[in-house]
Amino acid sequence: MGAYWSPENPNLYEVTMALKNGTEMTDRVESYFGMRKVRIEGGRIYLNNQPYYQKLLLDQGYWEESLITAPSDEDYKNDILMSKAMGFNGCRKHEKVEDPRFLYWADHLGFLVWEAMASFWVYTPEGACAFMREWMDVIRRDYNHPSIIVWGMLNESWGVPGIYENQEQQSFSKSLYYMARSLDSTRLVISNDGWEMTDTDICAVHSYQHGREDDQKQQELYKNCLKEIDELPKIVEKRLFAKGHSYQKQPVVLTEFGGIAVSEDESGWGYTAIGRSEFLKEYSRILDAVYDSDLICGYCYTQLTDVEQETNGLLTSTHQYKFDPEKIKEINDRRNR
Repeated sequence: MGAYWSPENPNLYEVTMALKNGTEMTDRVESYFGMRKVRIEGGRIYLNNQPYYQKLLLDQGYWEESLITAPSDEDYKNDILMSKAMGFNGCRKHEKVEDPRFLYWADHLGFLVWEAMASFWVYTPEGACAFMREWMDVIRRDYNHPSIIVWGMLNESWGVPGIYENQEQQSFSKSLYYMARSLDSTRLVISNDGWEMTDTDICAVHSYQHGREDDQKQQELYKNCLKEIDELPKIVEKRLFAKGHSYQKQPVVLTEFGGIAVSEDESGWGYTAIGRSEFLKEYSRILDAVYDSDLICGYCYTQLTDVEQETNGLLTSTHQYKFDPEKIKEINDRRNR
């Protein structure tokens, strides 16, 4: 029996294809493949028939000196190695289809990828057509990367601002979902990550309402609401599902949360701010609230690096550790399933 691919054991098989004319080799191609299975059952995400807790980082894939292209191939590799050293097993790409070299390293190093694409802002039939065509191109290009396990079609209703009631925009969201499912039966698909979902394989929720360090009442509300699907809307900016759609016992993943800025970065921004020396305590508190929930089966922390005015990264804008990675890992390792 072959060895399956996973973040812990990224088993890959090398493939060589040669074209010969008699005894003369006229062409040669080398590649690789990995075998893995992704499915959902009982409100959980399974990888290779085992429940697998998602520990993701929101990753905008941005560098100060080169914007959305890494300065070197080694930079893609290092981002993954640093993320794994902090105890994360994957990333949710944010508003970016990542370079194939990043996906190559994700395959080889063992790192889950939730693929996404930049959103358009105002819904038009022309924009919808272009967006659909580009998504089909992305799925065809990246289909063979075992590290990709989720296609995230839309984000926070961007491009479909009236989706809660607008039938045209709802139909577009559902058409994206079924298009992806028709082209790829091996991965999960999210119609609209964050809220106002239509048909979707994952109930993907964004919430930064964890409360400041001195707001015990909000902290308790956040912790309790994470435990019940009917209570979740109290800590989410908009309704979980678009009108006419409802929760169908999908796995619930907190796909954006945290976003803690360090207060010494006075010109920066985060959802809450705290002193550098207190960060680990605050990070631990918020993650403990997530881990205390049996409903939540994974999370995506905001975010990997500082980006422009956003100073809520675990790494600096130059992709250096802000905090001891072992300390972050100790906190992340408190739960595995």
